[in-house]
Amino acid sequence: MPVAKFRILYVEGDRDLRELAQRSLAIDPTFTVESCERPDEALARATAAPPDLILCDAAMPEFEEPALLARFADGSRAANIPIVFTTAHRQPRELERLKSLGAVGVIEKPFDPATFAASVRRHLRFIKLADLREGFGQRLRDDAKRLTQLRDVFARDAQSAVALEQMQTCAHKLAGTAGVFEFADVSHAAAALEDAVIARRRGAAGGEAIEHDLDALIRIIEKECSAEW
Repeated sequence: MPVAKFRILYVEGDRDLRELAQRSLAIDPTFTVESCERPDEALARATAAPPDLILCDAAMPEFEEPALLARFADGSRAANIPIVFTTAHRQPRELERLKSLGAVGVIEKPFDPATFAASVRRHLRFIKLADLREGFGQRLRDDAKRLTQLRDVFARDAQSAVALEQMQTCAHKLAGTAGVFEFADVSHAAAALEDAVIARRRGAAGGEAIEHDLDALIRIIEKECSAEW
């Protein structure tokens, strides 16, 4: 299986630190690293050829983090490139401030050259998982629409074998997958619906349990999606 490659743009005003960081990142063979001295140069490079991640010193002269993040979110080709700041300010308030500005992560200075690449890879992993989670959120919306349709079919015909089978299939998949993407309430509600449908198909339960659990699952999905996005 081909190994994923990642392009990283490192922005740092200190020449010696840039060289050290590039050598440290080269420890990971999947990283291709470019570096530059100033944020405006980083913006030009990122617009011409967007990297997978930008690492940027948060304490450059004549540089403000909000301005940089705004310029990288202005609709250009550089928009939505994840940015991780490096900073020597270790106070929790400062780290949270940088994240609140829109940075996807913060790496504290001085960093250990031997583990710097591993730290960057952890941030990339979290970014990729976040992208997958957002995609799963769209799937939840689609499933909620489908379950609403099945709810209407079931209300008209509580004996519909097709509706019951499709409900069970959808609930089974959500029960096994939603928790992986940190939607635990959806997973639990889907498992309850699956159990209710199985009991109904075996003749051991009435339609009221299915309606209750189906409505509960739809409400939880709608609540989770509105809270996340």
